[in-house]
Amino acid sequence: MSAYIVGVLVPLVVTLLLRNAKNSKKRGLLADVGGEPGYAIRNRRFTSPVQTAWEGISTLAELFEHSCEQYRDKYLLGTRELISREVEVTEEGRSFEKLHLGDYEWLTYGRAFEAVCNFASGLAQLGHRKEERAAIFADTREEWFIALQGCFRLNVTVVTIYASLGEEALCHSLNETEVTTVICGCKELKKLIEISEQLDTVKRVICMDDEIPSNASYVEKSKSWTITSFVDVESLGRENPVDADLPLPADIAVIMYTSGSTGLPKGVMMTHANVLATVSAVMTIVPGLGSKDIYMAYLPMAHILELAAENVIAAVGSAIGYGSPLTLTDTSTKIKKGTKGDATVLLPTLMTAVPAILDRVRDGVLKKVNAKGGLAKKLFDLAYARRLSAVNGSWFGAFGLEKAVWDFLVFRKVRAILGGRIRFVLSGGAPLSGDTQRFINICLGAPIGQGYGLTETSAGATFSEVDDTSVGRVGAPLPCSFIKLIDWPEGGYLTSDSPMPRGEIVVGGPNVTVGYFKNVEKTKELYKVDERGMRWYYTGDIGQFHADGCLEIIDRKKDIVKLQHGEYVSLGKVEAALLVSPFVDNIMLHADPFHSYCVALVVASQHMVEDWASKQGIPFTDFADLCEKAETKKELLASIQKEAKRARLQKFEIPIKIKVLSEPWTPESGLVTAAFKIKREIIRKAFSEELSKLYAS
Repeated sequence: MSAYIVGVLVPLVVTLLLRNAKNSKKRGLLADVGGEPGYAIRNRRFTSPVQTAWEGISTLAELFEHSCEQYRDKYLLGTRELISREVEVTEEGRSFEKLHLGDYEWLTYGRAFEAVCNFASGLAQLGHRKEERAAIFADTREEWFIALQGCFRLNVTVVTIYASLGEEALCHSLNETEVTTVICGCKELKKLIEISEQLDTVKRVICMDDEIPSNASYVEKSKSWTITSFVDVESLGRENPVDADLPLPADIAVIMYTSGSTGLPKGVMMTHANVLATVSAVMTIVPGLGSKDIYMAYLPMAHILELAAENVIAAVGSAIGYGSPLTLTDTSTKIKKGTKGDATVLLPTLMTAVPAILDRVRDGVLKKVNAKGGLAKKLFDLAYARRLSAVNGSWFGAFGLEKAVWDFLVFRKVRAILGGRIRFVLSGGAPLSGDTQRFINICLGAPIGQGYGLTETSAGATFSEVDDTSVGRVGAPLPCSFIKLIDWPEGGYLTSDSPMPRGEIVVGGPNVTVGYFKNVEKTKELYKVDERGMRWYYTGDIGQFHADGCLEIIDRKKDIVKLQHGEYVSLGKVEAALLVSPFVDNIMLHADPFHSYCVALVVASQHMVEDWASKQGIPFTDFADLCEKAETKKELLASIQKEAKRARLQKFEIPIKIKVLSEPWTPESGLVTAAFKIKREIIRKAFSEELSKLYAS
């Protein structure tokens, strides 16, 4: 028997046996819980929720100190050297900053612990008291992590604020929590200076950068602020050490302001025990986590997904290399041409991502493949089809030796975009489309663990296991959580539904947070404690449980609109289906109760639409001009209607008219959150005229 036949048949037989085992595997089991009646599921391996994975450790401060003792000489925090910063001007006169970055410079666990202790001591020496709150208002970076852990050592509650937050929300967050110390970068300090007259309680600002804005002296005099560099705070603490004042499990570790997709952000109060429960649970899900792993950190640490992930990585002795979405790959917008992006230099094995970023990776790969055309495109299409067939369980897909050949010839180049060593990707923050999940899984050759959680549940709720190759689901409950579905009769979702129980998702466990800061009414509405003392959070999301105990998100209570003739449209569900179109960068469906049909605002994918126009011979002066053309609107509408049919949407759910937009929606524009969730109400107001015209025409 030839080596090729053995290479194909043996893995095929093993795979089929494993697949049959997976199909019958129970990932979640029925749970006996208190509170409102419903259909409750727990993790199959744990009869009660996990609180900590480490004996004698009950806070994040204790966990970090334990890790630094255990992994003292291993790398923990890495930041790239800045070689040069340049400004490039395009032919249209637009300016773009380009960075030339060098190798990663590392702090070991031992050195990082010293930096944390020095920062904590320096903060105390500056006059910050334990009962006062400190805010971290900066992009994700090494100093963010050090400041966080430094505050924890003094039992100082940290208020986390997105670097992209607008002025109104920023003032609201700082004033509501009565923050006295703000830890920020130079860019964020400029924002603080601009709104300084509106800030009531700020006394101290610690700037992570050596460069301090020239007008900083003005606020030092007029507002009596003390502005100190991060380095100077560490030096002050090194020379004047202060004993740690470690927190208790029930102490508030973080007040995390949500990204405000429905108005002003709400501050979620998380205890050390809350976050530790999620960290402990995730430890049991990702296989083989350890000191050989390198984690690519680039998502906002003000988001619970990233904050929890970095604490998991630090707990197991892995290394964290810092980057940004604008410098992630060799072709990222801020990387100087001819130099390397963060992933190429770091060679990470682990990363987290939000669906919007994975969608862009997919679109970028397809753009390159389509641009090459010819044999290269045919090879890619064939390789992808063969692997997709295998992943979907076909007997005739590419396994064994054939898989290795395709990996070497085709997918090796795709994997090099993120360094070539990625072995696990965690996707969270929003639903990931099945097409993108399959694409990333095949091209990167690594499983994608799709998780479901909220700020209010410390990021913990469900997580898909590494051997679960299904798409569209978010896995079984994490070991720290119980997941319960309760009836929502108004929406037609009942736990008695067949073939799967359906209802509103309610999360219970030690990871469920205390509530909203200074918002008792909202806390009472969405948080409940049952007769057994279990705390539950009512998410407003609608889910259904599969037979193996895995959850699928199918709707959201707030996103449902009733049309003129009585049909219900789930806006989020439809948007997720239409986003798969290669021509769509973002989309917002709009349903007016006084009409019988839907319309949509569609942000066009510039490279895909321009490529299409060039092939069609359609002349245009710029992208904005192209988006206004009737041919473009017709093509985009046809594309999203095609995806709607593929997703089996009802006729009334499919937009009849669209407005094509050329400008992308970014956190900086205020139209999406830092996790790239659309801010529906703000977009409606910003484009009210366009939406009115769609219904009027």
